[in-house]
Amino acid sequence: MKNFVCYYSEGHQAHQEAGHPERPERLEAIRAALEEAGYWKEWRFLQPATLPAAILEAVHSRAYLNLLEIACRRGGRLDVDTYVTPASWQLAQQAAGGAAAVAQAVWLGEARRGLALVRPPGHHATPSQGMGFCLLNNIALAAEALIKQEKAKRLAIVDLDLHHGNGTQEVFWKRSDVFYISTHQMPLYPGTGRLEERGAGEGEGFTANFPMPPGSGDQAFQTVMAELILPLLDRYQPEMVLVSYGFDTHWNDPLGSLLLSVDGYARLIKSLADWSDRHCWGRIALVLEGGYDLEAASACTLAVAAALLGQPWQDPLGPAPYREGEAWKGMLARAKALWQLD
Repeated sequence: MKNFVCYYSEGHQAHQEAGHPERPERLEAIRAALEEAGYWKEWRFLQPATLPAAILEAVHSRAYLNLLEIACRRGGRLDVDTYVTPASWQLAQQAAGGAAAVAQAVWLGEARRGLALVRPPGHHATPSQGMGFCLLNNIALAAEALIKQEKAKRLAIVDLDLHHGNGTQEVFWKRSDVFYISTHQMPLYPGTGRLEERGAGEGEGFTANFPMPPGSGDQAFQTVMAELILPLLDRYQPEMVLVSYGFDTHWNDPLGSLLLSVDGYARLIKSLADWSDRHCWGRIALVLEGGYDLEAASACTLAVAAALLGQPWQDPLGPAPYREGEAWKGMLARAKALWQLD
């Protein structure tokens, strides 16, 4: 497994608030599952990259970075959902640096696959505001590091989290060097990610949102991947695929109403990994976002790791015990017309 690199947020337990769903147990459960499966001792683990101010300030405003550092020293909350502790500033920088280190190792050919197991998560963090449990936008900073330090020209970010990555979208809204593609439940927090949101200026046509109605499950996601996401990647031809990996789309997650199974999620990742093998030298890296059911977290991560490695996977939780709805078919038809994919 030398072709697989990983980053794990050591010390993340210091970023915690009693009773909050974004809790250390999320990452600890994943690690325990990977250790039990034998992956942990075989993977190569990376140290976080140190991101210079030029990269941090290309994604977040200097005013916000200063505010975040001060807020972390004091502890408390950035908003009603998002807490900080005295350790959070350092841990947020390490999470972003870990995502960047994994992305860079894959970009440079030191590995074909990468997984950044980070806390705190990132895709809701906008240029000027931390929100939705997120402090720094880890995947956006990883992409920016590839662009500035490795001269990447075209990157794709595929966001498979339950919630729309409003922060990532805002960072790249007016840019064409990163194609942001998101599937997410709608209606749901943060309320962004409508089908018609496609970027602006130079970035028009380089943001694609596929809002999934509650009750969408494996069939919906596999169809969206095959008929929308992969064709758009074919059109854009990115040099690398970055994935916001949130397993809160699983049918047992307490915060959502989507019905994706472990098997369904692994098949989505295998589709993206296979596409990367055909089009961009196998370059694909995943960055952890949300997911709040510990059993689903462990099972999804094991299956995704197997899918990235080309190994068979198992789904110990099985399909959703609810019937999948069909409202997603209307969204699919509208999306294909909007993107001229018929």
